[in-house]
Amino acid sequence: MSFRVDERAADFREIDRFDGGVGWIAHPDERMQRASHALEVDGEVWVIDPVDAEGIDELFAEFGDVAGVVVGLDRHKRDAAAIADRHDVPVYLPEWFTGVTEEIDAAVARFDDELSDTGIRAITVIDSRFWQEVALYNPADGTLVVPETVGTANFFLAGDERLGVHPMLRLKPPRTALRGVAPERVLVGHGTGVMADAARVLEDALSRSRKRAPRLYAETAWEMLPV
Repeated sequence: MSFRVDERAADFREIDRFDGGVGWIAHPDERMQRASHALEVDGEVWVIDPVDAEGIDELFAEFGDVAGVVVGLDRHKRDAAAIADRHDVPVYLPEWFTGVTEEIDAAVARFDDELSDTGIRAITVIDSRFWQEVALYNPADGTLVVPETVGTANFFLAGDERLGVHPMLRLKPPRTALRGVAPERVLVGHGTGVMADAARVLEDALSRSRKRAPRLYAETAWEMLPV
């Protein structure tokens, strides 16, 4: 999904704190609930799909120096360049991403199946003309970051779901890409993360995606009706 360019948020709401990182939502009142994350690896911070906000650099500093800013979805350029330039680090893109570099006003570095030398695995979730997405998985602590395929913002969820598949992927979720990953936590690009029982919740979201699709579409249509 695309958004207008926001001015830097005056504040942010912290989410998803754990020993190896933290997340935040820079515009807590917006419907899309754009979430950003910072992961710590060996005393360095990797910032993922960030939306900028006042005071965010102090949040990073709790975990170490910023080593790089990562864009995990071709549409999630967000404020990656601004934060990368401020910390004098590159914006990291998957090697196979196309059509993104020219829209980033910062130095760009590429990565393949591992994010630099962090040990964080890069998992290709979707590689198509219209959608390029990579998930990041740190086997050292079980953290999985999924930018767009799944989320917890209301428009992802049907009924009592804790985690839902994106509406555009409901009928054909990319289960194969995430097969074999049993995360301790799932951090998402829209909404707060799943910090407990994450492996079961992820499997449930993917395996029951099609069955729950009609309910999600009905609920989404109802929300869009004029009042």
